[in-house]
Amino acid sequence: MASTGKWNLITDVAGLRVGQAEDEAVRTGVTVILPDEPVVAACAVAGGGPGTRETDLLAGGTLVDAVDAVFLSGGSAFGLGAGDGVMAGLKAAGRGFAVSRAPGVPPTPIVPGAILFDLANGGDKTWQGIAPYAGLGRVAFDVAGDVFSLGRAGAGYGAKAGLFPGGTGSASIVTQDGLTVGAIACVNCVGSVMMPGSEAYWAWPYEMNHEFGGLRPAADFAMDAEDWGPAKSAPVLGQNTTIACVATDAVLTPDQAKRVAQMALSGFSRAIRPVFAPFDGDAVFVLSTGRVALPDPAPLSITRIGELAASVLARSIARGVHEARRQEEAVT
Repeated sequence: MASTGKWNLITDVAGLRVGQAEDEAVRTGVTVILPDEPVVAACAVAGGGPGTRETDLLAGGTLVDAVDAVFLSGGSAFGLGAGDGVMAGLKAAGRGFAVSRAPGVPPTPIVPGAILFDLANGGDKTWQGIAPYAGLGRVAFDVAGDVFSLGRAGAGYGAKAGLFPGGTGSASIVTQDGLTVGAIACVNCVGSVMMPGSEAYWAWPYEMNHEFGGLRPAADFAMDAEDWGPAKSAPVLGQNTTIACVATDAVLTPDQAKRVAQMALSGFSRAIRPVFAPFDGDAVFVLSTGRVALPDPAPLSITRIGELAASVLARSIARGVHEARRQEEAVT
């Protein structure tokens, strides 16, 4: 049987750290996924209202075939500035893609990212001048480590998932033959993560070790195609998104990582209903740290990793909301 990793976090994938920073007054935050060295990456976007940065570089056939970090941010388009702070940290560390070897020409850090909309959550958005996201991105870069907070943390700090508080969730899985797959998700969806008339999460079949409460639907639960559960009743275009990153220690080519990203999208639909709506900006990144050779012929291994990615992503989504709900209940 497969098991969770040591921390049940994306950082169980060797060679990755995660940093987060929040602004309590603004009610927003930033999450940074930081590899120890450049890694193969891909991205898949399924929502109707996405906000992304540098994802064209991940399309294949481009000059750059590895990234230095990935960021997830609140703040809608303002949050894309978080990448500037992450780039500043990488530049200070001497990391980046060397376009030119000439003296005085610094390498350029490659930092794709995605944002969610949290501008209408009641926080103080009256900042003057430059938005706070570059600063938050630099802080998140500086504090990156193996263990990080879930729920109201990072890019999910000011999020809302359907009618419940949203948040940041993460999970991992380690197979019997030594592959590790992890995910992190910042959940701000229009859809519901919980089943109608139940405390059970849509993702319950994939849960490991009661990581989001161990709740199950009633034995006589019957699906109603028009009953989504506690979704947002009056969604607004462009104001709802789940953004995520999946990572594996398996060696993947850029094309293989792209296929895993496309398969990982099904993790959204296992955990959220409805999903990929015109209101949503759903996107997922995939990173390969390249520490473990594929144990089986490539097509079979990619199929396995893609399915594991979808499952661990569904768990991360449910876990993020579960932790945020627990934190809200503790306050009230």
